[in-house]
Amino acid sequence: MLPDFRVRQRDYLLEISRAITQELNLDSLLARILTISIEMLAGQAGLIALWEERGGWNVAASIGVASPFLRYLETLLTQISNQGDPSLLELSEINHIVQKLTRTASFGLLTGVGLPLVVRRRVIGLIFIFRNYAGVFSSNDRALLESFADQAAIAVYNAQLYTQVSREKQRLDAVLDSAADGILIIAADHRIERCNPAFSRMAGIPQEAILGRRHEDVVVLKKQKDDMTLEKAEAGGWPLTPNATLYVEGDLQRPNGVPLPVGITYAPLMNQEGSLVGIIATVRDITRFREADELKTTFISVISHELKTPVALIKGYVSTLRREDAQWDPSIVQDSLEVIEEEADRLTELIENLLDATRLQAGVLSINLADVALTPLIERIVAKFRTQTTQHEFIIDLPPNLPVIMADENRISQLISNLLSNAIKYSPEGGKIRISGQERSEQIVICVSDEGCGISPEDIPHIFDRFYRSDAAKRTTKGAGLGLYLARAVVEAHGGHIWVDPKTEKGTRICFSLPKDAKRLK
Repeated sequence: MLPDFRVRQRDYLLEISRAITQELNLDSLLARILTISIEMLAGQAGLIALWEERGGWNVAASIGVASPFLRYLETLLTQISNQGDPSLLELSEINHIVQKLTRTASFGLLTGVGLPLVVRRRVIGLIFIFRNYAGVFSSNDRALLESFADQAAIAVYNAQLYTQVSREKQRLDAVLDSAADGILIIAADHRIERCNPAFSRMAGIPQEAILGRRHEDVVVLKKQKDDMTLEKAEAGGWPLTPNATLYVEGDLQRPNGVPLPVGITYAPLMNQEGSLVGIIATVRDITRFREADELKTTFISVISHELKTPVALIKGYVSTLRREDAQWDPSIVQDSLEVIEEEADRLTELIENLLDATRLQAGVLSINLADVALTPLIERIVAKFRTQTTQHEFIIDLPPNLPVIMADENRISQLISNLLSNAIKYSPEGGKIRISGQERSEQIVICVSDEGCGISPEDIPHIFDRFYRSDAAKRTTKGAGLGLYLARAVVEAHGGHIWVDPKTEKGTRICFSLPKDAKRLK
C-alpha cells in the first residue's frame, strides 16, 4: 500500500496531467485547476490571478468569493511583482500575504494558501485557496503543492499559448477575409491551401471548389506581360532568396468567359535550409490601371490627330499666302483667311474642351447659377447654327411659358451647342434637327433629334465616356470624343440627367433634364 500522501499526490497529479492533455480552453482549464486545488487543500473558496503583460494582475477565475472582495483584492495584487527569481516566492511568504489580505478584507475565513504558477523561471499566476481552519504544511504537503503548482503552471501556459495562437488565427482570418485583393496560400507542390473571398469573386469560382486544386489549373492567364508564369519562373530557379518576389500580369480566365485583367505578386516562404515550403500570392484587379493606360493611349492618339489637322491647314494656308512669287486675288485671300479662322476656332474649342475635361477630372468644374430663360437662349443658339449649314432645317418645338430656372447660362449654352453640333456632324445628308421640350412637375426636359445615321445599340452605353468614339464615327467624322462627355458633366453638375432615346426610328435623339428648383442642386 502506498502511504496516504503518496496516494493523494498520485491522484491529484494524474488529474492535472489529464487537464494538460485534454483541455486547451483557458477558462475551462482554470476552472478545473481551481476545483482540484480547493479539493486538494480542503478549502471552501478560491481564485486564480494571472499576470498580463499589458494589464498586470487580473483575477481570471474564482469559486465562492464575493465580488466586493475580488475588487479589493485586485487592487492589492498590483503590489505584487512577477519579476525576479521564482525561488524567492516561498510558499510561506505567499501564504503570509494571502492571510493578511484575508484579515484586511474581513472575508471571515481564518487562513489562505497561495500557490505561485511558475514557468521558465517566470511567475505567470497565483492560486489562492481559502479555508476555515488554520494549519501547518508538512514537508510532504509542501512537495505535493509544489508538484501540483508546477503541473498547473504548465497547463495554464500551454492554454495561454493556444489562446494566443487562436486569436492570431482569428485576426489573420479577418485580414484575409476583408482584404480587397485576392490572396492565395499555395503549398510547395502548388496545391492551393487557402483562398480568401476576394479571389473567389475575382475568379468566379466558389472557395470550396478552389481549395486543393493546383495553382496552374485555377490561375490561367492570357495576354501575359513578358510571357512569364509562376511555373516558368520556378523552372528558371526562382526564388533565389526569401525576398525574391515575382510579379506576373495577364488576363485571368473565368468560367463566365469574361477575362479579368490582374496583377499577381508571388512571395516565397522558405525554411532555414533555404527550401521552398510555400508561396503567398496576392492578386489585384488592374482593370482600372489597364483602362487608364488605354485612355492615355487614346488621348495621345486623338489629340495628336485633332491638333495636327488644323495646325497643318493653318500652316499650309499661311505659307501659301506668304509666297513672294505670287499675287493672290483678294477673294482667294479672303477664303484662305476664313479657313485659318475656322481652324483656329476649332483649336480653341478643342483646348477649351480639354481644359474642361481636366477640371472635371479634378472635381473643380465651376457652375455659376443665375436665372436662365431656356426658350430665348435656345433660339439664339439655333440662330447661330442656321448660318453654318444650308442642308439642315431647324425646328424649335418648345411649350409656351417655360419657367425660368436657376442654371449656369454659359454651361447650358455649351451643352446645347454640343448637341446641335453633333446633330449636324452626324447627319451629313441634311434633314430636320428638332429641339423639343416639356415641363414636368419637378424638371424641364429638352431633347435634340436629327435624321442622321443614328447610334448603334452597342455604342449607346459608352457614348458619354471620355474620348469614346464609335468605329463608324472615327471613319467618317472628326472629333476628340469630348462633346458628350462634357455635356453629361454639365447636366449632372446641375442635378439633372442625360440619356439617349433608344426608341427613335431614324437618326438620334438625346434628351437631358434640369431641375426647376435650384434648392435641389447639391
